[in-house]
Amino acid sequence: MTLPFSIGLPQMHHEAGERRAFLPSFVGRMERLGAQVTLETGYGAGMGYRPGDYRRAAPAVRFAPLEEVYRQSYVLVVRYPTPAEIELMPPGGCLMTMIHYPTRPERVIDLRRRGLEAISLDSIKDDVGRRLIENLRSVAWNGVEVAFQLLAQTYPAPGFANPQRPPIRVTLIGAGAVGSQVVGAAIRYGDEALRSRMISLGAPGVQVTTVDFDLTGHHAPMRELLTQTDILVDATQRPDPSQVVIPNDWLAYLPSHAVLVDLSVDPYDGAANPPKVKGIEGIPQGNLNQYIFAPDDPAWNQTPSCLSTKHRRHVVSCYSWPGLHPKTCMEVYGRQLQPIMRTLITKGGAAGIDPNGRFFQRAIARAQLSRWAA
Repeated sequence: MTLPFSIGLPQMHHEAGERRAFLPSFVGRMERLGAQVTLETGYGAGMGYRPGDYRRAAPAVRFAPLEEVYRQSYVLVVRYPTPAEIELMPPGGCLMTMIHYPTRPERVIDLRRRGLEAISLDSIKDDVGRRLIENLRSVAWNGVEVAFQLLAQTYPAPGFANPQRPPIRVTLIGAGAVGSQVVGAAIRYGDEALRSRMISLGAPGVQVTTVDFDLTGHHAPMRELLTQTDILVDATQRPDPSQVVIPNDWLAYLPSHAVLVDLSVDPYDGAANPPKVKGIEGIPQGNLNQYIFAPDDPAWNQTPSCLSTKHRRHVVSCYSWPGLHPKTCMEVYGRQLQPIMRTLITKGGAAGIDPNGRFFQRAIARAQLSRWAA
C-alpha cells in the first residue's frame, strides 16, 4: 500500500511583517492531486484567510502546531526556516524552500548532516538554466515603487511633480535578471498610476543609466554619474560578498535628496572571515517590519563595525521585497509550483524523480540536495 504524500505548510516566523501564505486554491489543488496537507494553526491569517477558506478549497486539510507541521514527509515554505524549525524535521524528511545552494554552502552542510533531502526552489531550472520558481519582477517593482514614494518626499524645489524639474535620473548597478526588471519599473515610477499622474501634470519622465562591474571600478566616471543621480539601485550579484561596489565615501557625491535602493539584499555576516557586506557600504539591512531608513535612523549604527557609515542618504532595503504585496506574490508562486507539485506527487515523491525524465522531472532533479554538487 502506498503511503499518502504528506506535506506541511508552516508559517514564516522571521518578522511580524511577514504575512505570506499559499492561497486556499493552491492547497486545494495539492489535495486533489492526492496530497495530505497539514497547515500550521493560524496559517493565512496575516492575509485575511480563515480555516474555513482553506477547508472549502481542501476539505481534508488539517491544522496543527508548528512541531507537527515540520514532522510531515515534505515541508514547503518560501523563506528558509529558522535553525529551531529545521531541528524539528526528522531524518529523511524533504525541505522545499529557497536554499540558495551556491551562496549558502553552510545550509547544504547542515541539511546533509541532519540526513535531510531538500529541493531548493531557486534551483528548479529548465534545460537552459532559467529559474522556474522566481518572483524577480516583484523584487524590482516593489523596491522601485517604495523608492519613488520616498523620493517624492525628499525631492527639493521646484518639487517632484513640478513640470519645471529635470528628468528623474536613476542609476542602476547590475545588469542581470533583477536589473532587467528594474529598467521597466523605473521608467514607470514603480507605479503606473503615479506615472499617469506625472504625465498629466507635464512632468519630465525618468532616465535610467545601467552600469556593470567594468565601470563601477572606475572612480572618475562614477563620481560624475553619482552627482546627477536621484535614485541609486544596487541589483548586483557579487562573486565576492566581502567586497563593496559603492564605497561609503562615494555616497558624498550624491545629492542630499537621493534615495539608495537595496535590491540585492545580501545579508551582513560580521562573523565570517572576511566579513560579508552589502554592495553599498554601510547601509542598513531592512525587512518587512522596516524597509525605509532616514539618514539619522539608529539602524545605520548597527552595521558591522568594519564599515564606514559617515556619508548617509535615505535608504530603502528589504530582505523580502515580494512580501510587500503578499497575495500577488503567492499567486505567482502558486502558479509556478503547480506543475512541480503535480510531478512530485504523481511520481511518489523525490525518490521517484528521474533526472533523465520529462521536463519537470529534469527541473526538479537539478534542485535536489542529494544530486547537488558545488
